[in-house]
Amino acid sequence: MNINPNKGIFIISSFSCGKTTLMKLLPYMVPYQRNYEIIPVRNMVFMFNNLGFNVIEQYGNNKYYCFDDIGVEAVGRHYGKDCNVVGEILLSRYDLFLKHKIKTHATTNLNAQELEERYGNRVRSRMRQLFSLIAFGEESEDKRK
Repeated sequence: MNINPNKGIFIISSFSCGKTTLMKLLPYMVPYQRNYEIIPVRNMVFMFNNLGFNVIEQYGNNKYYCFDDIGVEAVGRHYGKDCNVVGEILLSRYDLFLKHKIKTHATTNLNAQELEERYGNRVRSRMRQLFSLIAFGEESEDKRK
């Protein structure tokens, strides 16, 4: 399935297909991998708005994370300075991946074109190297019905 075990997992699908639930279950299905904390990206932006640029450093550390719902967050703003918080954190995580092989996982409802529009070609290019992509088809059922 072209899933590289040395990269993080990036799950793309429409709404309510079980992306977050799958990422919560994955440590139990593959217990020999390092555990990770699931962080909703909206929470990272809320923290940035209150605490500033230290939040980007906080998530650019050596811990393992799964960033949930990439693309739903607003632009961060701290003391009048706008910042694409998730884009900057992904760039930091990419550097960690290259230097220390620290994995990052993520989920999103956006397609590749929407990700590029939101974060730019530079971030999208690095995401290709950072993640193994798992995409659920449009025919996937809404699990919340």
